[in-house]
Amino acid sequence: MAAGSTYTPLATTTLGSNQTQVDFTSFGGYTDLILVTNIKDSNGYALLRVGNGSLDTGSNYSRTYLLGTGSAAISSRTSNATSWYVSASASVYEYNMHNIQNYANNTTYKTTIERATADGTYAGVNMWRSTSAITVLSIISASATASLIAGSTFTLYGIAAA
Repeated sequence: MAAGSTYTPLATTTLGSNQTQVDFTSFGGYTDLILVTNIKDSNGYALLRVGNGSLDTGSNYSRTYLLGTGSAAISSRTSNATSWYVSASASVYEYNMHNIQNYANNTTYKTTIERATADGTYAGVNMWRSTSAITVLSIISASATASLIAGSTFTLYGIAAA
């Protein structure tokens, strides 16, 4: 029996004009999600929030990351944040990929593995400290006066159980 497609495209958005937020709300029936973005943001970075029914804006997000620039290595850890960061630039489109594991599980915290082109090679792990299933996720401009720039693309894929 031939194997099916690994990534099932669920939704793609390409911004025709500047916007402050891009939402995904329909993605049931998969074990994992892959969010791929190629974005510019006038503030220089964007945010990723998730939730169950509505976005969680509480201090329930953590991340640890490594960044190699070719001339320096940087690492950092953030706890009790109100979102995860998404690499973006005001001048060039930056690639990001978030692998969101077991997003529908109701017994464990949710984790992602993130890769980006953020001024070098960026790798990170993120955690949402909630046992609720993720039913909504949004990429949000990081400032009320900033916006996600026209031409930015956002694609959500579903991964079925192997």
